[in-house]
Amino acid sequence: MIQLEEMKNLLSNADKNSVLSFAENSRPFDLAVCVEKLDRAEQLQLMRLLPADIAAEIMEYLEPVLQYQILNHLEENETSQVLNKMSGDVVADMMLAIHRHQAVKLLNLLPKDYRDKVQTLMTFPEHTAGSLATIDYIAARSSWTIEKTLQHIRKIGHDAEITSYVYVTGMKGELLDVVSLKKIILSEPQTRLEDIVMGEVISVPATMEQEEAAELLSRYDLVALPVVDGQNRLIGVITVDDLIDVIQDEATEDIHKLGGSQPLTEAYFKTSVFHLYRKRIVWLLILFVAEAYTGTVLRHYEETLSEVIALAFFVPLLIGTGGNTGTQTVSTLVRALAVGEVQFRDIFKVIRKEITTGLMTGASISLIAYVRALFLGVETNVGLVVAITAMSIVIWASFVAAILPLLLHKLKADPAVVSGPFITTLVDGTGLIIYFTIAKILLKL
Repeated sequence: MIQLEEMKNLLSNADKNSVLSFAENSRPFDLAVCVEKLDRAEQLQLMRLLPADIAAEIMEYLEPVLQYQILNHLEENETSQVLNKMSGDVVADMMLAIHRHQAVKLLNLLPKDYRDKVQTLMTFPEHTAGSLATIDYIAARSSWTIEKTLQHIRKIGHDAEITSYVYVTGMKGELLDVVSLKKIILSEPQTRLEDIVMGEVISVPATMEQEEAAELLSRYDLVALPVVDGQNRLIGVITVDDLIDVIQDEATEDIHKLGGSQPLTEAYFKTSVFHLYRKRIVWLLILFVAEAYTGTVLRHYEETLSEVIALAFFVPLLIGTGGNTGTQTVSTLVRALAVGEVQFRDIFKVIRKEITTGLMTGASISLIAYVRALFLGVETNVGLVVAITAMSIVIWASFVAAILPLLLHKLKADPAVVSGPFITTLVDGTGLIIYFTIAKILLKL
């Protein structure tokens, strides 16, 4: 990596101006990637050569434990300067990731007002709106004039993570409304904020699940969401970049689950082979045991198979078709549930839609299955069994795969648990029962 080598060369020369110029012309994320590859002495040297605000930007892209290790090795005044420039939500995440005594030591380096707000964020459970909120926002009283509000923005705006909106609060910190910076700039200096507010503020409770907050922000095309406590007091703001991370994490988790694996908590190349083994083996064993009942079904219909050996030719074809149908349906519905397109109350609409689709696809597949059976030279009545079974299995798989995700969603479980491998395993055994039942009836076995 050229950027890493350039950074190392600059640090070896200890030229502060060159290092600063290099940092100002690079993206904080790219610099953070380089910092992860430096040794501890180089990391500390870089942080000491950079202004606190640039160092804080870089720190925000590092893992919490690495953040602490760097801050802990800096001089106390250096640590305090960088820590005070970091976003409140990032500081709270780091404090929760390290030992309590280590957290107390760092918290004492923050001003009391800032420290109290960070500690409030630390009380909210992981994956809630409160845990994502930043305290670096601009708030103003409803009675303030535009002139006073602009003075306030100029005073604290440099440290705010978002300046697009000013949050209007009451005497006790309760959220009253929100007003855009554009509206403030275009208003007369003596106009009061209460006269230009939007009139309807969209906020979320601190206890709301983070994916619900992400869905709300996406639905209304917002760049930030105010977070309030039980008394409607403003405790922080969630910015769009934080919720984009949530959306990406939730999508990644669903993809892993749909593949029949527990989600990874770290990047792929940072995950050890043993950790991958632990994430995959549980579901593989569950599916392995579940698949065993397929053998039990075959054993039960052993006599039927012995009478018409040709029936065995189509077992892989039929159960594979059922599994594929179920996987398609599950994938579609899990995503529809994730983005709020489908709710449990729509269950009968979903069933009707999927059964209709199953009838159409099943009819097409059954026709091809019948032709395939004739090409293999089996008797016409066996081909008819295969054709009817193909349609029945496709309809059955569509029905089962339509219901399960909705039921799990209603029970507050992750519908992605009904993964492709899971639904395939379920349809395999039941598909064989359907196959041999139809065979016994039509072939009079």
